[in-house]
Amino acid sequence: MSSLLHLAAALDQLDVHDAGSYVELARLAERGGLDFVTLDDSPDPSGPDALAVLCRVAPATRRIGLVPTLTATPTAPYRVPAAVAALDRVGRGRAGWRVDVSGGAEEARPSGRRAVTPDGTARFGPGEATGSAAGPWEEWWAGRDDGTAAGPWGGEVVRAPAGGPLPGHDRAHPAGSTATALQDRGPTPLPGPAPGDCVRVVDATDERTWNGAALHADVALVRAATPARAAAVRDGLRARAAVHGRRPDALRVLVSLLVDLGDGEYAAEPGHGGGGPRPTTRGPLYRGGPVDLAELVGSWHAAGVTDGFHLLPAEPRRDLERLVNGTVALLQHRGLFRTFYPGGTLREHLGLAAPAYRTAPRGTAEHR
Repeated sequence: MSSLLHLAAALDQLDVHDAGSYVELARLAERGGLDFVTLDDSPDPSGPDALAVLCRVAPATRRIGLVPTLTATPTAPYRVPAAVAALDRVGRGRAGWRVDVSGGAEEARPSGRRAVTPDGTARFGPGEATGSAAGPWEEWWAGRDDGTAAGPWGGEVVRAPAGGPLPGHDRAHPAGSTATALQDRGPTPLPGPAPGDCVRVVDATDERTWNGAALHADVALVRAATPARAAAVRDGLRARAAVHGRRPDALRVLVSLLVDLGDGEYAAEPGHGGGGPRPTTRGPLYRGGPVDLAELVGSWHAAGVTDGFHLLPAEPRRDLERLVNGTVALLQHRGLFRTFYPGGTLREHLGLAAPAYRTAPRGTAEHR
C-alpha cells in the first residue's frame, strides 16, 4: 500500500449545466490538495458532457487530476484514448479516465460495435472490456524500438518502430479492425501516447469486475461499509494483480463513500458518523460531521485496509467545502495528508510509476 493517504472527490451536480460551477468546485478540491476529481456524463442528453466540462476545468486549475467517466463499449476504442489524450495535453499530464462498460444492442448497432450484457462481461474475455480501451496505447509501445525521446513534459515518447512509422493523428485505423475486443466500422485517428500516461480508474464494485481491474487499472474504486470488507476486497484485487504479473502495490485501491455532512457532528445517527458508514442501495453512506469523517478516513488508512477514499458528496457545494475546510484540514494537521502537491502530473500525485508497457521488455509477464 502507498504510504500516503489518497483522496479524491466527485464533482457531479444534478441539473447543473454551467461549466463555471464545476470549475469552482475543482478549484476548491485543488485547494485541499486532493489527488483528483471525477465527473460522470449527465444522464440528460442535453446535460453537460464530462470530457468537455473537464477540458474547461483544466486551464483554470494547475495541479489536481481530472478524471471523466468514458464509456468503453459504444465508443470506438481508438477515439476514447484520443479524447483523453486531448484532455491530458490541456491539463499538462493531469488526465485520467474512469472506464465505464455499458451499452446494449440498440446503442451499439448504429456504429457496428458489439453489444454487451447487463453486467458488461459476458461478451468479453476476463478483463477484456477494460483492456479494449487500454489496448491502443499498449500495442504501440509493444512494437516500439529501443529508442525514445523526451516528451513535452519530460516523459518519454515513442519513436517509430523499426517496421514502420509511428501511428499519429495523421493516420487512420483500418475500418473494421479487430485489433481489440471492440470493432469500429469507420476510420479513426490515432493519437500518440499521452504525455501524462493517463491514469486508468476502474469501478471494482463486485467480483465480476475484479479481474479487469487487477489487470488494467491504476486505481480501483471499491465499495466497503466496514474495514474488514475493505481489506478483503483490496487483498483480493492485489492477489489477482500478482497473478497477472503486476506488482500488487502498483494498484491503488480507494473506497468509494457517499458523504452527507449537512447535519454536523451531533446529528450522526446510529450506524453513521463515528459509528462508520451504513450500507445503502447507492453504496456505503457516511452521515455526520467533518471531524468524525477525518477519524474514519485516518483510522481505515492506518489499519492498512485501503489506500484512500473516493468521496461522493450528497450536496456537492456544501459538502465539498466542509470536506476541504474541515476533514482535509484536520488530516493535514495530523500529518496524514499532503499540504502541497509534490509533482505536476496525476501519476506523481498517486505515486505511480510509468506503465509496465512503457518499461518492460517485450514478452515479459509485466508486459503481457
